Amino acid sequence: EYIVSFKGYYSGTARQRYITSALRNVKEVSWRLVSRSNPATDYPNRRISNVVNVKYDVMNGRAQTSTIGNNAENGVAALERHRLVKHVTPQRKVTRTLVSREHRPFQVPCKEGDRHCWTLNWKSRRMARQQEPVSDAESFSFRKLMKAVPLQVTSALQADVLWEMGFSGKGVTVAIFDTGLPKSHRHFKKVKERTNWTEEKTLDDGLGHGTFVAGVIASDQECLGFAPDAQLHIFRVFTNNQVSYTSWFLDAFNYAILKKINVLNLSIGGPDFMDQPFVDKVWELTANKVIMISAIGNDGPLYGTLNNPADQMDVIGVGGINYDDQIARFSSRGMTTWELPSGYGRVKPDIVTYGAAVRGSSLKGGCRSLSGTSVASPVVAGAVALLYSAVSHRSDVVNPASMKQSLMASAQRLPGVNMFEQGHGKLDLLRAYHVLNTYKPQASLSPSYIDLTECPYMWPFCSQPLYVGSMPALVNVTILNGMGVRGHIDDKPQWHPYRPQNGHHLDVAFSYSSTLWPWSGYLAVYIAVAKSAGNFEGIAQGHVSLVVVSPPQSGEEEQRVSVVKLPIRVKIIPTPPRSKRILWDQYHNLRYPPGYFPRDNLRMKNDPLDWNADHIHTNFRDMYLHLRSKGYYIEVLGAPYTCFDASQYGTLLLVDSEEEFFSEEMSKLKRDVNELGLSVLVFSDWYNVQVMQKIKFYDENTRQWWMPDTGGSNIPALNALLSQWSIAFSDQVFEGEFSLAEHAIYYASGTSIARFPRDGLIVTKTLHDQDYEVLHGAIKDVKDIPILGLYQTLGAGISYNDLNKYRRFLVLNLFILLLSL
Repeated sequence: EYIVSFKGYYSGTARQRYITSALRNVKEVSWRLVSRSNPATDYPNRRISNVVNVKYDVMNGRAQTSTIGNNAENGVAALERHRLVKHVTPQRKVTRTLVSREHRPFQVPCKEGDRHCWTLNWKSRRMARQQEPVSDAESFSFRKLMKAVPLQVTSALQADVLWEMGFSGKGVTVAIFDTGLPKSHRHFKKVKERTNWTEEKTLDDGLGHGTFVAGVIASDQECLGFAPDAQLHIFRVFTNNQVSYTSWFLDAFNYAILKKINVLNLSIGGPDFMDQPFVDKVWELTANKVIMISAIGNDGPLYGTLNNPADQMDVIGVGGINYDDQIARFSSRGMTTWELPSGYGRVKPDIVTYGAAVRGSSLKGGCRSLSGTSVASPVVAGAVALLYSAVSHRSDVVNPASMKQSLMASAQRLPGVNMFEQGHGKLDLLRAYHVLNTYKPQASLSPSYIDLTECPYMWPFCSQPLYVGSMPALVNVTILNGMGVRGHIDDKPQWHPYRPQNGHHLDVAFSYSSTLWPWSGYLAVYIAVAKSAGNFEGIAQGHVSLVVVSPPQSGEEEQRVSVVKLPIRVKIIPTPPRSKRILWDQYHNLRYPPGYFPRDNLRMKNDPLDWNADHIHTNFRDMYLHLRSKGYYIEVLGAPYTCFDASQYGTLLLVDSEEEFFSEEMSKLKRDVNELGLSVLVFSDWYNVQVMQKIKFYDENTRQWWMPDTGGSNIPALNALLSQWSIAFSDQVFEGEFSLAEHAIYYASGTSIARFPRDGLIVTKTLHDQDYEVLHGAIKDVKDIPILGLYQTLGAGISYNDLNKYRRFLVLNLFILLLSL
């Protein structure tokens, strides 16, 4: 199934005519339009689904001929060539799923890490995470005076103050995209419409999640919502099995636009920022002044685990805190990963609010408690609906950007928490009302300043000073434009150094959005130390200015103009010695992959899809903190190897590389190692074709096999790179526990060394043969598995007989090969 997106709005008859025309001359491809039975069927639409039928042998699980597959590709290519078609993308089973959990213990039947608990009964990527309990040890690890859990989340945010002023959500339309709502539920007095977008023939909520979310927003009994007089439009987009498809969301989004929805809550999340039709439609929604609020995800405390669409610039992404104003452990952390590997992520979440043990409506009346960012999301959505009604007399200035600006400007900063955990801080409903009530259309920035000395809020930027010769610090700033849905930066941003504050020691460069749409854009700020700094040590300051311009609005003749300043403060130190400088290779790591990439650790069977982009500041944050604590300086390489000066660095660090290496890169690295003394550390995970075939699975919903695109690392590419030193990894997979240098180590689905120079040093251990276990279902231990190799290139003059001397040269002079430790 393929989703065909058009460049304009066309009727169903016109869309069918265009598709027929595009496929008329494509031979041996049968196709049909997917029938759509939902309220949006008869409306003009930018999108429609069609099926290109590739005959598939489901019983044997293989395509009958490669020719048929090629013909299907020809059909897609023919559609893409049509002048009115914007793009064609595969239909997807939506991996965005509900992100909340019952506030009670849950017993996990299969303990993670138990090697006797192997199964190929794969589950949805999010299901297990929703139900993971907070352990007793975590709950009672220390004694402290705890705040009482309020009976009403509305009272915790002082919504009653606005109610007493006569505001209650009246006149505001709120769309809830979830699991539905029972008919005539006594908690709701203004349900305008219930619609079903799934293939199940019901409007009711079979899970209770949609009912809970609706209650947090608009219940007027028992467990109170923020905006009880808002008109609710209930969109049932998930089945009772929590299944949904991109096309269901696209149809429902179109209908929300037609119904002129003011506020839309998505208590769902997933990693599919590369699901282009979905992302495009979210942009279209916000461009039509729909204020979208979405849960940031429940994959905390890991960094770089933000969910889509909450990670989009035009969406209000919400994280969760508990009633002690602490970031909830489950709440996903930033940065965004769209910009990797060449750029740097943006700040998200935008704000945080209560998302733990929040009370809301249950299916049959009464209240229940849930925790998760999908609970925090409707808290903000309800607050936004209430705020919207409170400034209804100023509706001309209320839009997705101005509402987001007001929430962020009024948020309370949480102490001791960085910006990738809290965004701009905790929701403050009353302060947001005062900001929005006096708001003047303007542009603003997120973050509003760059202070590389302010820890912990500006982590990781504040954790390492800059110096001459270092890779530029790259801070990705979001531009919010409350003046209009479209705008641009006039001329270009300007750097204004403060000479008395040593600003002339900084070189500042930019890249930025050519167009700000919808309501937003980016400003990437590259900060480097000028050569004139020499041995300077101290603080350098200045600011960046930019002018944002938007077209005049109704009744206006002149363009709208907003001048924005971005203060910058940086700590500069003398350049550290080469031996202390480590270069992390980000360029050869994938961002979120578009296909099935299995976990690095094959034991993670309940959550097999690896969607976290590797980065030294996200999933390898602990490594970064450890290296910094030992006095090393870590810089990030977002370009090919031909773009850095190896004489400045002691070590190049490659971790789970997935991309290929250019021949020019391989040649340069050989020179860097052999002639310039650059050390290279390589961490590699497993790669085994038979294992990849074994862990494929058939998805009944999408009617296709999911085959891994690669293993934990791209070992063929790494072997090509390392062949210059007669080094190669094997395709075997091993697992086990051992000690090394008095440290206990768990070797999680790593490979072994297949070839290594005779004059190198090899460390071997006894491990479980994991590929044998996966393929044959039996456990086998193997002795003397080479897992770590150290090789001294010619000219360094080191003797392996002296281990103390070896340790001295470990980072500076050695070519080192490390595996998945």
